[in-house]
Amino acid sequence: MSDKNLKRVAYYPGCALEGTGHAYDRSTRALGKKLGLELVDVKDWNCCGAMEVKNIDPKIQTYLSSRVMSIASEDMGFDTVMAPCNGCYHNLKKAEYDLENDPENVAVTERLSKKAGHDAYKPGSIETIHALDWIKRSIGEDGIKERVKNSLKGIKVANYYGCMYTRPRHIFPEKDQGPGSESTLKPHFMDDLLQAAGAEIVDYPLKTACCGGAHTLSDSDTSTKLVTNLLEAADECGADVIATECPTCHSGLEMHQIRAETRFGKKTNSKIVYFTQLLGLALGLSARKVGIHENVSDSLKYFKEKGVA
Repeated sequence: MSDKNLKRVAYYPGCALEGTGHAYDRSTRALGKKLGLELVDVKDWNCCGAMEVKNIDPKIQTYLSSRVMSIASEDMGFDTVMAPCNGCYHNLKKAEYDLENDPENVAVTERLSKKAGHDAYKPGSIETIHALDWIKRSIGEDGIKERVKNSLKGIKVANYYGCMYTRPRHIFPEKDQGPGSESTLKPHFMDDLLQAAGAEIVDYPLKTACCGGAHTLSDSDTSTKLVTNLLEAADECGADVIATECPTCHSGLEMHQIRAETRFGKKTNSKIVYFTQLLGLALGLSARKVGIHENVSDSLKYFKEKGVA
């Protein structure tokens, strides 16, 4: 059963979707429009604190994320904010938890909010969801099946969720709640949606392994090795495509796929594509409409051969 409350949500794209992850933003907006869902951008949003701020002062990161939720709930009147980036999604969920359980975080957030001239965010005022939750709960597998125009049949997909979508478990209380809920051990929402669109989902054991995104600048070789593990495992599983749902992971897989070949002589074959791009193609959107041309990983010829582009 679809959740009608998610037909119109506050949209928090975050920094990455305005930069290297623009294809994710493009395809998310196009997919939402195709599905009759409305995304309303959070006004005057700021960075969630990402990795840099959190590593220096996690309490400032809590404030930055709380400000986004405060604007969406207090200023805009929404009860749901959707963040497609794993980092943003994770940080907003973490801020929610910290403000419910840590008085020091509350004190810092209240002090900074007062200095910035707005009310401090009150925990529980809004629900943060991921793009996967948004499609799964508002449309669902049956809704996807009904709308498919170009089946993804014959396309073997390894679904890569990354590590921040499920960890640490305690900031995701809605997960692991039995049938219908997402699993932190074996996430399946992306599997469910793409399978509904006709794709053949391969059993991919590294779906929540780290891509080394946080170390890309400080230790590129380590990041390349971690990504190479992911890419080689996908090849061994018979995947043609690795579906992603995080801009940092997506960029890391694309860039380090090239670096693994040029620096370490390890060539892998999987195409790296956002799950929103795959669903968009399945629903009849053009390759350009979902930003396939913006990907570093060149998959256009492949999708044309499969008859979906």
